[in-house]
Amino acid sequence: MKGQMMKEKPITTLFLDVGDVLLTNGFEHQARALAAKTFDLDLDEMNLRHELVFSTYELGKIGMEQYLNLVVFYKKRNFTRSQFRQFIFAQSQPFPEMIELVSKLKAKYRLKIAVVSNESREVNAFRIRKFKLERFVDFFISSCFVHLSKPDVDIFRLALDISQTPAKQVVYIENTPLFIEVAEDLGIQGIIHTGYDSTLAKLEAFGLILGQGGPHELV
Repeated sequence: MKGQMMKEKPITTLFLDVGDVLLTNGFEHQARALAAKTFDLDLDEMNLRHELVFSTYELGKIGMEQYLNLVVFYKKRNFTRSQFRQFIFAQSQPFPEMIELVSKLKAKYRLKIAVVSNESREVNAFRIRKFKLERFVDFFISSCFVHLSKPDVDIFRLALDISQTPAKQVVYIENTPLFIEVAEDLGIQGIIHTGYDSTLAKLEAFGLILGQGGPHELV
């Protein structure tokens, strides 16, 4: 019965988070702790100021320069803005096996790929360019572009509208369970990403199998 349902309504679209799925996180708490150690900053003070302004920054309502003004360069420092920006960008590293997996599944099953992520504009642009995400991602529903952020259900509604995909034909790969829960309320099926092997197995359960089958052979 399940196989029959999958034949009738195959998965046609993947929604993906970026941080901790395709790439490491951007400037999150561990990176800020490392920044505090590297640049001799007061971590508690930086975290407090970060928390006060980050949602505005992530929604694209202020840029990186204003963010740095408020969080780091509100007083004279013995390092430059350029040095700190480069530190932030350097925290982004790829998970090559996940990028390859998504790329191969897209090619094999002719999937639409939509990134649904909370990211600031400059970091988002750097990550797309540096890791060539545009090679396999069709739509970037990034918080800085759409001025919505997870867990707001409207960002998932927007992703469905932009991808023009029925919710039941979407699988959403995300490392934050609460975001999966919000998407599931719309009928989107979710995979909580904890690592490559478990996500590969869960994708296979949805009929997205590497090495055999095809777009209409989801059994």
